[in-house]
Amino acid sequence: MIPRSTIKSIITKWKEHGTTVNLQRDGHPPKLTDRARRALIREAAQRPKVTLEELQSSTAETGVSVHRTTISRTLHRVGLLAEWPEESHYFQQKNKMARSEFVKRHEGESQNVWRKVLCSDETKTELFGHQRKRYVWRKPNTSQHPKNTIKHGGGSIMLWGCFSAAGTGKLVRVEGKMDGAKHRDILEQNLYHSVRDLRLVTEVHLPAGQ
Repeated sequence: MIPRSTIKSIITKWKEHGTTVNLQRDGHPPKLTDRARRALIREAAQRPKVTLEELQSSTAETGVSVHRTTISRTLHRVGLLAEWPEESHYFQQKNKMARSEFVKRHEGESQNVWRKVLCSDETKTELFGHQRKRYVWRKPNTSQHPKNTIKHGGGSIMLWGCFSAAGTGKLVRVEGKMDGAKHRDILEQNLYHSVRDLRLVTEVHLPAGQ
């Protein structure tokens, strides 16, 4: 059964050109078939960190050989842009839950209460290595999505810091492995100074398990 849209197109072509044969199109025909274009967009959306070279190879496997510029333009047209990925920050599930519970307990507190709160935490910061640049294909406003972030190699440093509504406190580089004893030493040597410098009378919120 012939679709109604096809019949309508044939009638329109006859009225305008007096023929039903396929007419020569203006300009060059698209280098990517509809099937290859859909496959290309699907792969970039599912694998944001895929490179142009990898996409080019995947497209060639379908029997279509195109330049990387063509691939890039095709992805740009659907809103997939090559961006430098955000550095990922990983939280253990128990710490996510502890932070969520803390927010729920203090939801609705006045601003005066929050001005007296000092938060502290430590983090391991990955350093950039000497690897070649790596981009991700993503749509605008999706930079923080887990699949659009990357963990950079090249070594790391451990940092402890604290902040409040009044500003940031001490930032300390942690030498060696962080354990309970070292964490207590850092608090004893730096927390009071931060409270004093920020002029706070404060309760201290520490991450769960520490």
